Amino acid sequence: MTSESTRKRWPPAEDPKGVVCPKCGCAHLPVLNTRRSMGRIVRYRQCRHCGRRVTTYEVTPSKVADVTA
Repeated sequence: MTSESTRKRWPPAEDPKGVVCPKCGCAHLPVLNTRRSMGRIVRYRQCRHCGRRVTTYEVTPSKVADVTA
């Protein structure tokens, strides 16, 4: 049997997934506001820990099809 210290964990702790705060590294960034702008979705988020505001952009599927074509 493998001991607990050598088992791999998923997801890996050293490679965070998703959005993290650039100031403190916290992964708790609830969405404050969402808007559509020029074929993309703009989300305004605020870190629960330090209060820094972060803007994220998401491309809609129709714009991805235009770029790849």
